[in-house]
Amino acid sequence: MASAYVAASRGKTFLGHPRGLFLLFFTEMWERFSYYGMRAILVFYLTKHFLFTDEPAFGIYAAYTSLVYVTPVIGGYLADRYLGARRAVLAGGIFIAFGHILIALVEGPQGAQGGYLNGFYLALASIVVGTGFLKANISVLVGQLYARDDARRDPAFSIFYMGINVGGSLGPIVCGVLGETVGWAWGFGAAGVGMVLGLVAFISLKHELHGAGEAPSLPVLKERAVLGLSREWAIYAVGILAVLGLWVLIRYQEAVGTLLLVFAAGTVAFILYKAVFTLDKVDRDRIFGALFLIALCPLFWALFEQAGSSLNVYTDRSVDRTILGWEVPASAFQSVNGIFIILLAPVFAWLWTVLAKRRLDPSAPLKFGIGLIGVGAGFLVLVAGAAAYAGAPTPVIFIFLVYLIHTMAELCFSPVGLAAMTRLSLPSMTGLMMGTWFLATAAGNFIAGLIAQASGGEGAGPEKVLEVYGRIGWFSIGVGVVVLVISPLVARLMHLDLLKEDAGHGLAGEDALAEPAAAGIDTRVEKAPRR
Repeated sequence: MASAYVAASRGKTFLGHPRGLFLLFFTEMWERFSYYGMRAILVFYLTKHFLFTDEPAFGIYAAYTSLVYVTPVIGGYLADRYLGARRAVLAGGIFIAFGHILIALVEGPQGAQGGYLNGFYLALASIVVGTGFLKANISVLVGQLYARDDARRDPAFSIFYMGINVGGSLGPIVCGVLGETVGWAWGFGAAGVGMVLGLVAFISLKHELHGAGEAPSLPVLKERAVLGLSREWAIYAVGILAVLGLWVLIRYQEAVGTLLLVFAAGTVAFILYKAVFTLDKVDRDRIFGALFLIALCPLFWALFEQAGSSLNVYTDRSVDRTILGWEVPASAFQSVNGIFIILLAPVFAWLWTVLAKRRLDPSAPLKFGIGLIGVGAGFLVLVAGAAAYAGAPTPVIFIFLVYLIHTMAELCFSPVGLAAMTRLSLPSMTGLMMGTWFLATAAGNFIAGLIAQASGGEGAGPEKVLEVYGRIGWFSIGVGVVVLVISPLVARLMHLDLLKEDAGHGLAGEDALAEPAAAGIDTRVEKAPRR
């Protein structure tokens, strides 16, 4: 790995950074374009094309988005142990592109299901597996372009995060407008074309990575493993089998929920065992502090992820979406969060820096409490706005306000949580803690589906949606207030004063990464020395 750092630092640069950074920026931008573009129209495709009612549509959406955050745990492990990040990203991109294009190709007549619906499920399963390979490893590649003491690491992740949010902002606009106004195949096809563009660049310009992300041991990777296949191709074959398994699983929301519960319970039990029986008091306390933050994760993402399901449907059916004389497709509003992140993330990074210099920087638990209050308050603003215009469509300004408040809440939650997982865990447990963060995020997406189903039963109108939003909004605010009250106790568990003595325990770019999966799994080479 050291040779990759040296080669990258001596190779050609652009804006002072290795050109490989901008290759990764481009690849990630198109992957996020495809993911968020498809996500924006997924529920509408189920309800308007396959003519599903809201409840099963929300259930499939929840199963899909939950699995998207589980598979990176496995993909990160396989890359760390066998494939290396570069091969994993390439394989993931191929699975993702195949899935998006397949959706476009198997579209049948409106209301027709059968083979068309099965092809759709197969495509979703392929995207899930591909995301597992790619998402867990592409940000790890960014870290591998720089030595741990390279001052350019944090700015590099800030540039990379722009790729995430540029793609996440453009995808819903392009795919949403095409899908809802021209044809569903056009929307999903655009998502597939985006991923293909990212793949073409990644393959043709891989030399710009200068060996970063190569397999830990090429001889081990090339060894014969199963049925005469090399270990590398055996892993790809297992990926294909996983697609077939998920093709069956993805339509059964209850089964996904059970698997999440079993995995989460087993993982937390293992962490508690290690903390209680193998760690000293300081490290044990830090793990307990990290688990406290992880326990809040499902609630936050359950509310935040209404954006792609119930809030998306509410925007479509109950909001006056006319802007400058044009009725904007509801799916296009999925881009608002990404745009606000681009605008506000530098402001929040500056704010935390200023407060830290004055010794006023809020602790991670305090920021989590603020985030929970914010995500709840966003729904209450929408409820109040709809009540003020009872009997008429809700003005679109309230949708913008929801996304604005939720984005500010996200910036108090997601990058803070990513950084906390690396700061509070031992080097030997960082991957495990990041995996647990992924599982908690997956659980949040699953619970989001249950909340959406509660708001969209057969015959339910906007009043039912707003009633549910009012309840979850006040509940989240209540939990957030409790977290604020006990945050000093949790902060003491973290022994932050001692962390200042530990070099190399902060995630590079932690202020900029603002989506739950942005950090990848293997963060050992992403860590920057404390400054």
